[in-house]
Amino acid sequence: MWQSLGLTVLVIVATLICVLLFMIFGWYVVWQLFLSKFKFLRELVGDTGSPQAETDLSESESERSSPPTPRHRPKPARQRIAPPAGPT
Repeated sequence: MWQSLGLTVLVIVATLICVLLFMIFGWYVVWQLFLSKFKFLRELVGDTGSPQAETDLSESESERSSPPTPRHRPKPARQRIAPPAGPT
């Protein structure tokens, strides 16, 4: 009886460990392939020392220091024309 109970507990614990390892591995793969590209998520996790984060930071700094190209100039806001005053 104790053997079957011990075996049952061992199977449950082994299953939980396998599921936990699978989830950690899946999170790591998804992070490396997709989620690490979002600056907001990197800030939430606190990942500022990765090479990709440093590359993104240096790119954004160089974009700020360079003058805007003709394609990226902000367009002036359109002025709204007041409707003609009608008879009141």
